Amino acid sequence: MEKQWHEMTADEKQEVQFQKLLTPKDHEGNDLKFQSSEAEVTYKANINRIKDAIQMKKTPDRVPVSILPSMFPFLHAGMTPQEAMYDYDKCIGAFKEFILEFKPDMHIGAAVPGPGKFYEILDYKLYSWPGHGVSPKHSYQCNEGEYMKAEEYDLLLMDPSFYFQNFYLPRVFGALQGFTMLAPHTGTLEMYGLAFNYVPYALPPVQDTFKALFEAGAEALKWAMAMGVSNGELTALGFPNPAGGFTKAPFDTIGDTLRGTRGIMIDMYRQPDKLLKALDAFVPIMIGMGIGAMQQTGNPLIFMPLHKGADGFLSDEQFKKFYWPTLQAVIVGLIEGGCIPFPALEGHWDSRLNVIQDVPKGKTAWMVDQSDMARAKATLGKNACLVGNVPSSMLRLATPDRVKDYCKKLIDTAGKGGGYIMSNGAFFDEANPENIKAMVDFTKEYGVYQ
Repeated sequence: MEKQWHEMTADEKQEVQFQKLLTPKDHEGNDLKFQSSEAEVTYKANINRIKDAIQMKKTPDRVPVSILPSMFPFLHAGMTPQEAMYDYDKCIGAFKEFILEFKPDMHIGAAVPGPGKFYEILDYKLYSWPGHGVSPKHSYQCNEGEYMKAEEYDLLLMDPSFYFQNFYLPRVFGALQGFTMLAPHTGTLEMYGLAFNYVPYALPPVQDTFKALFEAGAEALKWAMAMGVSNGELTALGFPNPAGGFTKAPFDTIGDTLRGTRGIMIDMYRQPDKLLKALDAFVPIMIGMGIGAMQQTGNPLIFMPLHKGADGFLSDEQFKKFYWPTLQAVIVGLIEGGCIPFPALEGHWDSRLNVIQDVPKGKTAWMVDQSDMARAKATLGKNACLVGNVPSSMLRLATPDRVKDYCKKLIDTAGKGGGYIMSNGAFFDEANPENIKAMVDFTKEYGVYQ
């Protein structure tokens, strides 16, 4: 008798997810038809190469290589970021040409620009985006602020869903002001007085809010379908996308877009106990977010952008108290749920490497930006696959020969014994195409295991 999902070990769940990647389906649930037998062979070799790297094994042939861009594919195609955010056909067309030109072993899809019209419908306040507060030629920009007030921790802890609906969402979406008028659903108990809870739904501000949501949902579906078409086309051509979605570290969840950097830094001193309780409360929420994304897309790699744990934001003691325990708990929970956590060490994390190396072996992949790669290999790299470290500045300003020299050093250092995927270390908008080509082609030529 086959084991049920809840009966499987983390190893067994991960194997199931990789087998799903090796036998991709089309949008109707049938086995996907590859463009050619060569494309099928290439696709499966790429998946197995990525799988072996994540599982800390030497791949049969060479170090795998990926490219993780931001707006570069669209700028490279002669488009503006604004066009990529509003014209979904042009967006996925440009991304397809990008993949076909540079031929990485894996990608994470064309979804980076996001659906501009969706943000516009909901009047999104948290970010400015091309044509809406930012030049059409530039990327989006976060508008940091205290969207959760210092005195609202108890409200958040009492009922996170109610807090997000009635307080946070109306502050970051101008079109969702009607949510402030809704009663909590916990008041739906017995017949007596029941109708009073639903009077707000007859009021124009609430109805306008739901009309905006319906319109935004239709736009989100249109965008998601375009992204699905893109992934299907690239899979049929031999290029896998193992990325299933994203989640966050609890500290970043609160510090990035709820309390803001200033707010959470003050909270560590003025109300540490409430902050710690809130961090704990977000652990199951962030685990569920990642697992839900994997279940929805069928892909196991769950991206985790790590921001405020980098060197310089927190002292070592603060990192160990406020940041790492709940991040570690989310990572373990994702692994137990069948996901492959993909944290991004944005900036420098050299002072954190001895701490964060305490993760299950062969279950995670870590994007390394500016940290020392030799040190990362000797610590975190003992248990986890390392990804990246080619600097964005080098891809933009260096010569192809300098890129090759840097990639050689990375392969000799981080690729030794397996557990490494060549890639850029941070998402980039601008680059010299010849440098990207040098990174990919050199890895395929030099990164052969002896």
